[in-house]
Amino acid sequence: MNSEVFEALNLLEKERGIPVDFMLDKIKKAIVTACKNSYGNEDAVINMDAARGQFDVYLRKEVTEEVTNTGKEISVEKAREIDPAAAPGDKVSVLLNTKDFGRIAAQTARNIIRQGIRDGERGQMLQEFQSKHQELVSALVERIDPRSGAATLRIGKAEAVLPKSEQVGNEQLAEGARIKVYVVDVKETEKGPRAVISRTHPDLVKRLFENEVPEIYDGTVEIKAVSREAGSRTKLAVLSHNPDVDAVGACIGARGARVSNIVSELGGEKIDIVEYSEDPAKFVASALSPADVLSVQVAEDGSRACRVTVPDSQLSLAIGNKGQNARLAAKLTGWKIDIKPESGFFGETPEAPLNIQQEEGPDGQTE
Repeated sequence: MNSEVFEALNLLEKERGIPVDFMLDKIKKAIVTACKNSYGNEDAVINMDAARGQFDVYLRKEVTEEVTNTGKEISVEKAREIDPAAAPGDKVSVLLNTKDFGRIAAQTARNIIRQGIRDGERGQMLQEFQSKHQELVSALVERIDPRSGAATLRIGKAEAVLPKSEQVGNEQLAEGARIKVYVVDVKETEKGPRAVISRTHPDLVKRLFENEVPEIYDGTVEIKAVSREAGSRTKLAVLSHNPDVDAVGACIGARGARVSNIVSELGGEKIDIVEYSEDPAKFVASALSPADVLSVQVAEDGSRACRVTVPDSQLSLAIGNKGQNARLAAKLTGWKIDIKPESGFFGETPEAPLNIQQEEGPDGQTE
């Protein structure tokens, strides 16, 4: 080991972010281990001079009249060549010629140094991921598995895998493209730290709006709930804490610019932005947007069920394609929603009325 070691360590710090001091500590421990294996003496002192690119290794040996263990003991005569005042029972530091390590000791040291490099990389990767936990990050698509469709992404200096199941709809990712992903979780595994990333998680949309809408970032507008079927449609409930700020309008932006940017990032996914209300009837009516609602009747038995009446012409819109609009509204509000047309049950026998209380519709009228 010589100045080349320090040059390599400086390169590691520059290219991989592994601190030189961290690796020097690992090397010191490796040298101590090599000394123990080769000389049976782990009482070693290592002086490293990064500026000179050199280091010295000393074995601490006990001064004795009769040497029985050359790895741990030194004669009085030789000790006094180092320290003229040395006496039996004292300890002196004997400079070790690094050539004396031998092949096995050197190999042991190299293995531990390699492990130190791996540990340093793992630590750097873990720190990189933990700093982005539950955050939106920009990632570079490095490669795509042609069989599974999984994409390997570069996030800072770390790598993460985006499974096909966590990609939006039928989006086709391209190598070299930059995309936004949400770091759902960070796990420590035998193979090293692993970031669980997603483009389908509802909080991805939440973070996109936080970045795009200043009123959300500064707390003027709050995102109260998100329901999402990734690649198809998302519903977002927002609340303004300033009576002079329209929460929905702030999220949409002038001429729809803000929401359009997010829709583009999500590959054309539709986004409904609705106003949140503590009043269940008003919130449910709002959540069924873009359909018009005539009235909402809320059950009194604590079942969080409600019956919604809509104009006949709005029934399909309220329910949505394959029930999607009603399903997302139910997820958004946390209420079971039964949607009925204004004209009745289309010849079906009406269900026995639930124990419900009548609430005002969005127009303030009661049925």
